[in-house]
Amino acid sequence: MHKTVQNLIVIKNQLKSSLSNVTESNLPKIIAVSKTFKIDKISPLIEYGHLDFGENKVQEAIDKWTDIKLNKPDIQLHMIGKLQTNKVKFAVKLFDYIHSVDSEKLAKKIADEQFKAKRKIKIFIQVNIGDETQKSGVDINESNNLVIICKKLNLNVVGFMCIPPSDIDPSGYFEEMDKINKINNFKDLSMGMSSDYIKAAQHNSTYLRIGSNIFGQRY
Repeated sequence: MHKTVQNLIVIKNQLKSSLSNVTESNLPKIIAVSKTFKIDKISPLIEYGHLDFGENKVQEAIDKWTDIKLNKPDIQLHMIGKLQTNKVKFAVKLFDYIHSVDSEKLAKKIADEQFKAKRKIKIFIQVNIGDETQKSGVDINESNNLVIICKKLNLNVVGFMCIPPSDIDPSGYFEEMDKINKINNFKDLSMGMSSDYIKAAQHNSTYLRIGSNIFGQRY
């Protein structure tokens, strides 16, 4: 069994032991963050039957995933990085989820391009939960307003996404995200990475974005 598959199984077992009333069927979805990794590292997970993968650059995703998704249409590709408006038309044709919508301008562009492409993408609104200047995301106080705008644009908003500050315990941020997600009656919540996915899952995250704990360190 390939190391990446072994790592995925370890993560699933950790989640099962850390969460109450959880089975294989209702575990949080694990997005294998495959950005920068070549397809030879990714193929064992595809062959194992894993379906959710994350990329943060549109062109890299096009090069790696276009043919694979034609042959394996069940694969769900997640755009987890900052999305430039000039890349939206390409992203909408390839990705199934966009986790990084953080402005009305980007929302409008996605609405226009998915109408042209006759595709409906699942959208997460990214919240800058730690109010960090170097990170993307809408201010938490503006998040409800952006939800309203997205819904008026007929976007399929499924939940919120966040990347909390890396230098402190994220539990308080995860709790706050869980609250605003429930206020908006969203079923899905995208938070948790290799360093904090257990805590994110304990705060009702349904999509965990895990890279290095599956693929190893990036160089």
